[in-house]
Amino acid sequence: MGKRWIPLEANPDVMNQFIWGLGVSERAVQFCDVYGLEEWSIQIEEANSAKKLVVIDFTATWCPPCRAMAPIFADMAKKSPNVVFLKVDVDEMKTIAEQFSVEAMPTFLFMREGDVKDRVVGAAKEELARKLELHMAS
Repeated sequence: MGKRWIPLEANPDVMNQFIWGLGVSERAVQFCDVYGLEEWSIQIEEANSAKKLVVIDFTATWCPPCRAMAPIFADMAKKSPNVVFLKVDVDEMKTIAEQFSVEAMPTFLFMREGDVKDRVVGAAKEELARKLELHMAS
């Protein structure tokens, strides 16, 4: 299937999409639908080779706290263009969720160069913002 680029302003509902911060102006942040493990691997490899911070939101469409965090996560992506933001639906990408031992939604992972640096479990907006600032600075 591949990927389809959608301007952020054209689709603020990001529940089933991956968010990719491209390192350009915040108005140019894009959403990218990813349809499988190969595309996942490509996104992670590109982020790792660029030594960018990666923030992954493990979510589910049936999860009310996940839906509440979606616009907050999207806003963080708009404001942090040098960070790669990925959104993973745990029902569609079970292998990835299992790989990172995700047991509750939402779960947010912070990674750099393939290493998990931190995690936030639950709809904890303030904690997520604090950890984003912390890991952007390191």
